Amino acid sequence: MVFQSGRHFLQIPGPTNVPDRILRAISRPTIDHRGPEFARMTREVLEGLQKVFKTSGKIVIYPSSGTGAWEASLVNTLSPGDKVLMFETGHFATMWRNLAVRLGLQVDFVPGDWRCGVDPRLVEAKLAEDRTIKAVVMVHNETSTGVVSRVGEVRRAIDRVGHPALFLVDTVSSLALTDYRHDEWGVDVAVSSSQKGLMLPPGLGINALSEKALGASKSARLPKSYWDWEAMISANQTGFFPYTPATNLLFGLKESIQMILEEGLERIFARHNRLGEATRWAVRAWGLEINCSNPEEYSNSVTAVRMPLGHDADALRQLILEKFNMALGNGLGKLQGKVFRIGHMGDFNELMLAGTLSGVEMGLALAGVPFKKGGVLAALDYLANSQK
Repeated sequence: MVFQSGRHFLQIPGPTNVPDRILRAISRPTIDHRGPEFARMTREVLEGLQKVFKTSGKIVIYPSSGTGAWEASLVNTLSPGDKVLMFETGHFATMWRNLAVRLGLQVDFVPGDWRCGVDPRLVEAKLAEDRTIKAVVMVHNETSTGVVSRVGEVRRAIDRVGHPALFLVDTVSSLALTDYRHDEWGVDVAVSSSQKGLMLPPGLGINALSEKALGASKSARLPKSYWDWEAMISANQTGFFPYTPATNLLFGLKESIQMILEEGLERIFARHNRLGEATRWAVRAWGLEINCSNPEEYSNSVTAVRMPLGHDADALRQLILEKFNMALGNGLGKLQGKVFRIGHMGDFNELMLAGTLSGVEMGLALAGVPFKKGGVLAALDYLANSQK
């Protein structure tokens, strides 16, 4: 490997850049996870996450990835053979569906083109014709496609038909990035993790729970042990965990929550909207195509950019990494080689975006990809005008 000077630009859509404040918090000496200091921290973290999720309900934190939190959401609420409604909005929605099938659930998986979000009208129609569906399961921000689904509208669709189904939502790449209202939108289980809007390294999986979800857990018969909410909630009441927690990541999570509350959720949402829109201005100026086909569903966490026919997104990414020490997100599943993804989430600002877009524009030129110059300038003009 040849030494590359300067900072590495980590512009994948998660894990995101970890701020110095959080790195310093994580680097603290490990403490006794059965002691009083740890118990106080646990309570602070759980109360802080309630504010981030906008809920008064229970929060459960696992030493896991988001995939573990997916599994926890299903095994605590459902029984073998239960029917669930899921939607093919991208790679992660497909992975969650595959997990549900392996657990023995009956999945009605609505096909999609990986360019649109969940259609609330289709949710309403599906539920109106089938009262046996036990849960509606969807991804809020589909990281693989750059598409946001409208959680509040899906909730209203469920309510219009008076359906009793549980509502499970993946917020892994939307929490603390895009407006999310757990209680107001009537979500029963939210799934999240540490490495995106919470600005931590990977390693924490999170569930936010409604009273309805807790009620469903009393009769759910899918096997569970590690993922059992009851054991976690019981131990958390005294500030502890039923098994060894990720102590130093929890130090970082406490600092992360403090940073989020200092900036304020609404300002965080506005910042990500501004940076996401500037990125889209750049893509349009380059003459390239945004993967998300509906402007109402543009993601403010990540922009997936479609490559012109005959050009490989992974070759472009490799060139940019080698020349400019910048990592972009690859296309996943059906989009492999067809898109590259620009992450603009977490600890991220205008000057960092300017550097990121400059690296992309230089890379497009070096790779011989047909495009128009001026994307960086278009983004800078938008950012300058948005500050007035």
